[in-house]
Formats: sequence, structure tokens, C-alpha cells
Amino acid sequence: MRVLNLQCRNQHVFEGWFASEDDFLDQRERALVECPVCGDGSISKRLSAPRLNLGSGRGEPLPAVDAARPDGAEQEMQLAWMALARRIVANTDDVGDSFAEEARKIYYGEAKERGIRGQATRAETESLIEEGIAVMPLSLPVALKGQLQ
Repeated sequence: MRVLNLQCRNQHVFEGWFASEDDFLDQRERALVECPVCGDGSISKRLSAPRLNLGSGRGEPLPAVDAARPDGAEQEMQLAWMALARRIVANTDDVGDSFAEEARKIYYGEAKERGIRGQATRAETESLIEEGIAVMPLSLPVALKGQLQ
């Protein structure tokens, strides 16, 4: 099993576990690897330093250096974002491509008021805003739509 340090185009850092380097490359080629934070599919490997024992056998070995690990603040922000994204998914109904239509029905009292999420074009979103319907464009990782582990 290979644990790779990966990064998306938006600089989010995460680990991926693969059977081999070739397995990672194959999955990336087939668009099966995406950022768990933003859903970006443009993934690259980051450099990481293996654990090296440079001593002569006496004393403690040098600690491993991991150049790919995000700093504490960045890691906390990523964890907070994922927690928020999971909360949004858990507390909203996915209405898919019917988002604009369903948002209007809720706004005008034709459907039960509830939190919804889905897809809308830019024109649909602008139209909703012009009507006074509060919407918030938000990119949720595709992985959150399935069962979370």
C-alpha cells in the first residue's frame, strides 16, 4: 500500500492510499481522484521526505520530515470546511437540476420551506437573486453526496 501526499489546484493538501504508484496514475487518468475539500479533479503528487536514520546507530534517530503536511492553521481550516460541508449535506435536500424551480416554489409558498441544494446555471442564479430569493453558490465535493466513511 502506498500513501501519497496529494494536492489539488486550489492548494488543498490531503493523503491518498493506493495499491501502487501505477494505481494512483491510473485512477487519476480516469478522473477517479478528487480533492475531498473542494472536489477539484486536477490532482498532483507532492514531495515528501521518507524517514531517514542518519545516525551511527547511537542515540535517537532523526525525526521524519514531511514537506507535504499542511501547517496547523491550514489543516484546521480544511477540517472545519469538511465539517461544514457534511452538515450542509446532512441538513438539506438535494433537488439536482431543479434547484431554481424548487427555490421559487419555496419562496412563493408553493412548497414546504426547507433547506435545499442543487445545480443552477449562472443565469438562473442571477434571476433568483433579482427576485429577492437568497441563494449561495457553493461547491461541495462529489464525495459528500455518497455515504461518508
